[in-house]
Amino acid sequence: MQSYTIGQAARLLGVSPDTARRWADAGRVATHRDETGRRLVDGKDLAAFCVELARSGSAEEGASHTSARNAFPGIVTAIKLGDVAAQVEIQAGPHRLVSLLTREAVEELGLEVGMEATARVKSTNVHIDRT
Repeated sequence: MQSYTIGQAARLLGVSPDTARRWADAGRVATHRDETGRRLVDGKDLAAFCVELARSGSAEEGASHTSARNAFPGIVTAIKLGDVAAQVEIQAGPHRLVSLLTREAVEELGLEVGMEATARVKSTNVHIDRT
């Protein structure tokens, strides 16, 4: 079974290694040590924890209500406005997302570089690559 270091688990969870360590110390996610003393999380335990986090996060106060499940909260890093269309870039953890939308939508949302925003992806075709 695949195991992940705390740093790898943190990257997959989209949090800092310190947060992942605190969760492990609090017993929220099970860990064990390898022969060199590194703390590891079993893949199945990490997957279950990811599902738990997603479920608990959706019930948070102030959460938006949408049918789009693939949400990437991040920060707006660039906006290119045209006469009719606009391009908005969001950095969500290690992911850079670029969206094309109307200029009117950007203005209605009040989007500016440096503000928090969530990119939501809805697709009928998703590819998964093994790393």
